Amino acid sequence: MQQQLPEPDKASLAHSHKVTAAISQCIKDAGGWISFGDFMQQALYAPGLGYYVAGATKLGADGDFVTAPEISPLFSQSLAQAIEPTLKALNQPRILEFGAGTGIMAADILMHLATLDALPEGYDILEISPELKQRQQQTLKAKVPEFFSRIAWLDQLPDKGFEGIVLANEVLDAMPVERFTLEKETLKQLGVIEKDDAFHWQGKDPESKRLFQKVQHMVASLATPLPEQYCSEMNLYVDPWLQSISDFMQAGLLLCVDYGFPRGEYYHPQRNQGTIMCHFRQHAHPDPLILPGIQDITAHVDFTEVAEGAIASGFSLAGYATQAHYLMNAGITELLSQQNQDFNASQQAKRLLMPGEMGELFKVMALTKGLEGPILGFQQHDHRAKL
Repeated sequence: MQQQLPEPDKASLAHSHKVTAAISQCIKDAGGWISFGDFMQQALYAPGLGYYVAGATKLGADGDFVTAPEISPLFSQSLAQAIEPTLKALNQPRILEFGAGTGIMAADILMHLATLDALPEGYDILEISPELKQRQQQTLKAKVPEFFSRIAWLDQLPDKGFEGIVLANEVLDAMPVERFTLEKETLKQLGVIEKDDAFHWQGKDPESKRLFQKVQHMVASLATPLPEQYCSEMNLYVDPWLQSISDFMQAGLLLCVDYGFPRGEYYHPQRNQGTIMCHFRQHAHPDPLILPGIQDITAHVDFTEVAEGAIASGFSLAGYATQAHYLMNAGITELLSQQNQDFNASQQAKRLLMPGEMGELFKVMALTKGLEGPILGFQQHDHRAKL
């Protein structure tokens, strides 16, 4: 246990022991080694056990991390203003939100779209966590009872023919990734073994052909060579995820908000330990092999990879900007000016906009299908050329 982390309570520790036992069995069944992607999948999504599907509080001051919609309603209100023209351009638009957190973003978006006379036909939420689904229902019943009949929780992706907006706020960073090392151009896939009642890293020749191909492509596309010893990660889920959305979307906009970089910055020579970060009780640390099942595990997003996968899946890349520029283009400063110089609102806006907070690290990418014309939010400082 890292000394700077809070001590888990007894119930959390007991749950972590169950997850540890389940992962240990997976390692034994696989012959003593599993890929890190499989470890991350089990730690986060194992039925009834994984971090995102078990019952512990994850979001907010009492959880492990805080997202932009919980910091300030200005985030969701700005987003609503940005998607209003797209909603009005479609015949029977719906909104689909992946992983709706506490439900606060959905509530604030619906309230603000109502003031703009731009309510969608329906608001769908695809949520894998029973605990979060319950919190979302409580939040939305309390905050927007007049719109509750428009909201539906889905167990699977929509049928083909979907028209509308798909929202993915901090979704990509939670996808399992494969970790790898490059030593003098020799690729090793990092996996997890169990030794002395603890999980440890161990590298081997890649089991995944896709990992080998994607790392080769990444290295060949970099302007700056990587050092002789380099460690990072690769998301093998993002391409099929994008394809699955393209398959059901007839016309609309996919909006991805997450922390990450273009490829040249992501795989920078000095970022030689990758980007994996864990969150436990508002503490961030880089060790994903401890506290399985009770800490969040994330990796930053390679937005160049997202753009390439999107275009291959039939999307058009319609915009890419920092969160700060996107929100300012969407009118957050005007919304803030209506707060009557409220100090708390100003402080919240700074967290969303300042480079040292979320403003620069977080990016917004707009992907469209069957739409014409520009997408609001990228009028100035559209950085697609950096991808």
